[in-house]
Amino acid sequence: MIKYKIIGGYFYGTEKNKFLRRKEKHYHGYLEEYNIQSADDIQEALKDLLGGTIQSMMEAELDNHLGCEPYERTSSSNARNGTKPKTIRSKYGEMVIQVPQDRESSFEPKVVQKR
Repeated sequence: MIKYKIIGGYFYGTEKNKFLRRKEKHYHGYLEEYNIQSADDIQEALKDLLGGTIQSMMEAELDNHLGCEPYERTSSSNARNGTKPKTIRSKYGEMVIQVPQDRESSFEPKVVQKR
């Protein structure tokens, strides 16, 4: 069996451990990307990751609403029509996300609802 060093000990070559190694690489990437030195830095990184996740979810909702991917042609007159900024509050603080829109204004996001 192959022995791998992981923070806090050693793991041996199983599928679960391969998964843990991939996760560790992601954590190290985040530490470098966000230059995490303190708990406040972690809060800022989580806020950024949360905002990106929410935006991705809203884009997927719009794909489902329109029935097509970005840049895909359809016979429908409704299509993507840019984004608009929206400030949302979370336990990590306020963040501005870009809410996707459609031409007919019929898109009602479920993740972050309209006012």
